[in-house]
Amino acid sequence: MSHGHSHGHQHGPHDHAHGGHTDGGSLPPALDTSVPDEELTPGQLSRRSMLRRTGLLGAGLAAGSVLAGAGQAAAHSSGGHAGHGGSHPGGLLWLAGDHHIHTQYSSDAKYRVIDHVRQANAHGLDWMVITDHGSEQHAKIGVEKVNPDIVAARAKVSDTLVFQGLEWNIPAAEHGTVFVHPGRNEVAVLKEFENSFDGSVKGASASTPANEALAISGLNFLADQVRRRKVQDVLFLANHPARKGIDSPHEIRAWRDAQPGIAVGMEGAPGHQAGGLPAPQGAGSGRGIYDNSPSADSFPGYPLESYRTWGGFDWMTSTVGGLWDSLLAEGKPWWITANSDSHNVYADNSVRGPNGDFNANGKYADPVYGGALNLTDTDFWPGQYSRTHVGSAGFSYAAVMDGIRAGRVWVDHGGLISGLDARLGDGSRSVTLGGVLHVRRGSKVDLVVTVALAGGPNWSQFVPKLARVDVIQGQVTGTARDKDTLAAPNTKVVKSFEVDKSTGTVRLTYSLGRVDKPVYVRLRGTDGNRTAVGVNGASVDPVGPAMDVIGDADPWKDLWFYSNPMWVLPA
Repeated sequence: MSHGHSHGHQHGPHDHAHGGHTDGGSLPPALDTSVPDEELTPGQLSRRSMLRRTGLLGAGLAAGSVLAGAGQAAAHSSGGHAGHGGSHPGGLLWLAGDHHIHTQYSSDAKYRVIDHVRQANAHGLDWMVITDHGSEQHAKIGVEKVNPDIVAARAKVSDTLVFQGLEWNIPAAEHGTVFVHPGRNEVAVLKEFENSFDGSVKGASASTPANEALAISGLNFLADQVRRRKVQDVLFLANHPARKGIDSPHEIRAWRDAQPGIAVGMEGAPGHQAGGLPAPQGAGSGRGIYDNSPSADSFPGYPLESYRTWGGFDWMTSTVGGLWDSLLAEGKPWWITANSDSHNVYADNSVRGPNGDFNANGKYADPVYGGALNLTDTDFWPGQYSRTHVGSAGFSYAAVMDGIRAGRVWVDHGGLISGLDARLGDGSRSVTLGGVLHVRRGSKVDLVVTVALAGGPNWSQFVPKLARVDVIQGQVTGTARDKDTLAAPNTKVVKSFEVDKSTGTVRLTYSLGRVDKPVYVRLRGTDGNRTAVGVNGASVDPVGPAMDVIGDADPWKDLWFYSNPMWVLPA
């Protein structure tokens, strides 16, 4: 399957400084099927074979053109594929990635950068972000020390884009990924940001108005760095937002409203999914390590069930008519992702190397063989279980960041599906994920969804079976007066499609009818193994995800995918 891109690899001096990737987006040979197998190196051929075996190479599905992301995203014309690296000429590449990964430069992790990059590449990821924890040691020396490792990894593994970022301790709130486009100032900007605005470094963790204001100042600082051309681009995504209940609805709205081109979304599903594996073969905790209860800094309006995952997804995302939908009902682009949050991998047998001093060196010694399997570790390798698929205009750092900002994103667990194409159209034009369809009032609008089913076994060595796809629709009611609103009462599941085949593709069509008011739609799908009536009742969500049970939440037995929304705005 050709991707419509040449596979030459000529790079200028500037490009080599950042690992050999250009914004021209030349496709890696393993993904570019116009390159014959016999021309690949053994490593490239191995990766292509893995992608074929798992159905990630060759899952071609046409994608509609993106007109706009609710007024925020730049316009893109596309006709590409959904699936790993798949595209028609001139169309989108759907690139799988992970924006939340920790290394030996984090106080609670152990792997080298190259370990994660090699694993991500082997597990089929096209892009990834190294996000070591914000801390005094990291702010002082870690940002600078990890950069040469990232630059070296970019050169060694040229067909996976490796961003540098950090996990921001958001003042007055939880954690978040902040990452920048590679460039000569990536270290300087991240270092200044962390020293000036990290909640841990600044002692600004408490939920106070002053600390909330410091978080907004941090986002404004990032925007200023882009405006001054210190960095080409920067993005922020809130991590595990409901885990401790300290990301209040008004804070989320404030981040997004302050810098909508930078604060673009949240983890729809947290990492640490192996935490749900039952003991004694697993940690016996919760998926995402969501095993908390309210604290003094928690938002009092959050119910107790928000401190657990639902089918592995954060309560803000999994609740139909909940907090995520309340933002979408305002017409606010706020996108979801999924990732590994990988620190220490389940069933790995490495340990931290001897004689390391993290406080003095800002890193641990390189890991070494430890003998026993680490069955209480809670993480998967990047790409082993969770994937964020981004519709990109090319294979480049800029294209991935543009795709995330535009909301051209769908996420899955456990390789439940191989590809997803969703188009919302009125017969003359259409949009894909993250897009806004502008129509004449009363126009007939249809949603057409094509799903590429799992093409082979996942990393737990079984072929997932998609059982059902749900269409979720809500009304756009405008800006909420109460910034702590966490409900969208006009949103519900409007159609469920039972899937009765296990290979190939399925095509689903749902008619929204003649649209005279602004609405949005989003999608989710499941293997059907664990379901329950949704939080807001059967009339809203008759067969939704079940709340995960601490100690008995095997992530491989409860698989879901979710898409970002599309809007229809009649005039």
